[in-house]
Amino acid sequence: MINKKLKFGVIKEIFSWASVLVAAAVIAIVLNLFIIANSRVPTPSMENTIMTGDRIIGSRLTYLFNEPKRGDIIIFKFPDNEKKYYVKRIIGEPGDIVDIKNGGVYLNNSETPLHENYIKEPMIPEADMHFEVPEGAYFCLGDNRNSSEDSRRWVHSYVYKEKIIAKVIFRYFPGFKMLK
Repeated sequence: MINKKLKFGVIKEIFSWASVLVAAAVIAIVLNLFIIANSRVPTPSMENTIMTGDRIIGSRLTYLFNEPKRGDIIIFKFPDNEKKYYVKRIIGEPGDIVDIKNGGVYLNNSETPLHENYIKEPMIPEADMHFEVPEGAYFCLGDNRNSSEDSRRWVHSYVYKEKIIAKVIFRYFPGFKMLK
């Protein structure tokens, strides 16, 4: 009799733990598919904001209610190969004119370059570049301009809104840091 009760108690305990693990797995899958995007940054293109190897979390819901805006750091499908995800900062919004000259980024024919306190170091000057951002698209650059494959270099220079996966919110490894 005691042996049967003990056996039933062990089975009940195993079933209890298994149901908790299954529920946790389902919650994690739903969170990752619909609410958050978890990513590891493999390159130095966003340094010093996001370092090589950092793990970040983005919100998949942000752009359901708001439009992406200049300065947002986003996770998106790389326009030249949508199987890859990239992380960059939005610089140009739909309808913007982006000129890169003398190591600076100029918006909408401004005489003054953007003030970008997040870039790692001044851009090494190169040939002048001119971009006109189409409707529904964004022009994106890495914060480490001298080591970033970004809108300046891609065959398809723009990230369309429907290809944006998430707005990056914070880094969780190594250490926690809100990202702007």
